[in-house]
Amino acid sequence: MAFTAPPPTPSSASSLSGERYTYYPMALTVITTVFFMWGFLTCLNDILIPHLKAVFELNYARAMLVQSTFFGTYFLMSLPAGRLVAHLGYKKSIVAGLIIAGIGAIGFWPAAGMRLYPAFLGALFVLATGITVLQVAANPYVALLGPEKTSSSRLTLAQALNSLGTTIAPRFGSLLILSTQVKGASDIAQMSARQQTLYRLQEAQSVQLPYIGLAVVLILLAIFVWLFHLPSLDESTEKADKSHHTLLDALRYPHVLFGVLGIFFYVGAEVSIGSFMVNYLSQPNIGHISEQEAANYVSLYWGGAMVGRFLGSWLLAALSPRKLLAIFSLVNIALLLTTMTTSGALAMYSIVAIGLFNSIMFPTIFSLGIERMGPLTGKASSLLIMAIVGGGVMPYLQGFLADNIGVQHAFLLPLLCYAYIVFYGLRGSHIRTAPVDAQHG
Repeated sequence: MAFTAPPPTPSSASSLSGERYTYYPMALTVITTVFFMWGFLTCLNDILIPHLKAVFELNYARAMLVQSTFFGTYFLMSLPAGRLVAHLGYKKSIVAGLIIAGIGAIGFWPAAGMRLYPAFLGALFVLATGITVLQVAANPYVALLGPEKTSSSRLTLAQALNSLGTTIAPRFGSLLILSTQVKGASDIAQMSARQQTLYRLQEAQSVQLPYIGLAVVLILLAIFVWLFHLPSLDESTEKADKSHHTLLDALRYPHVLFGVLGIFFYVGAEVSIGSFMVNYLSQPNIGHISEQEAANYVSLYWGGAMVGRFLGSWLLAALSPRKLLAIFSLVNIALLLTTMTTSGALAMYSIVAIGLFNSIMFPTIFSLGIERMGPLTGKASSLLIMAIVGGGVMPYLQGFLADNIGVQHAFLLPLLCYAYIVFYGLRGSHIRTAPVDAQHG
């Protein structure tokens, strides 16, 4: 039996019809479950990295190939995902993204069984392809589910559920993935053949079982979304663009171009900090705690983003999103300077507190980047999703810095990223020209 609401009345992307408001609460409720799942899957990488680093005895740069693969997929697959959304529409694309992500999660079973690092990266690529489709479809869909002037607030609220997933994932991962004490090659060599077999089975299952469970949840969620009657906003996809605009046409608008760079640097900073946190907090001069204990602080980092997004949704409805974005970025610069120049508890809590002020950044930059883009919304959205590749580039560069100047000093890189976001909030996001006039947007 399908979960349905009254049938929609066709309306344009920018209209504020009564039918849109009838759908708004129900549709947003359903889509936030999707935001939750991709947040959960993305943040689980922060726990997977120290596990694979220990299993395969990797340096920081090679361990960060997990994030390079995962977020590099956004760059490679955003354009195909945009074409998929244009062809299928928002709802079917969301269902397709969930199924593809489920297939990628299933791929962790043979990867862990074979104990091959490239196989893990291959499974991550498929999983991230599904999440890319979800991002391309769900972000603009939420932004278009109501008045444009409150799109930042609405998208921030949806991203709060994304942050709930990122908050729960580290605890989930620490209990399952980090529950097995990883042994080095020399320790394994001293075991009997039977002990080695049992150890490798236990090590594999610590990754296999969580991801198989996630695959089942993703497929069930795909079925749920398919059965639910969501409002059709497909005229806001590339189907509505009859003039065959290209991505370069969207980039001609400065607020889009600067927004693409904003997403690149923001995601790069956020992911870099989360990726290094377990290893950073376990250092003797910082937290001097086990990796499993450090994972709990990763939960606090992402939990801060969740709390900040609920508060931010309220603040953005009343205050200028541009000014709030700049203020939050300045606070994060101050927190990074603190963690880089101190040790012990102060260094620990200053790095964790960054999550609270990360909260509004992605949804605010995204909504400002597609503001008043009309039929070019799909093109602008694809560009912004492609820019998530920053989450693959920046952690690798920070890994290189960490291998050469130490983990603590390597946080200079995300500090520079936040400095750019200050510029975007104060200057880069201002609209010079746009396809849709302000009075119609």
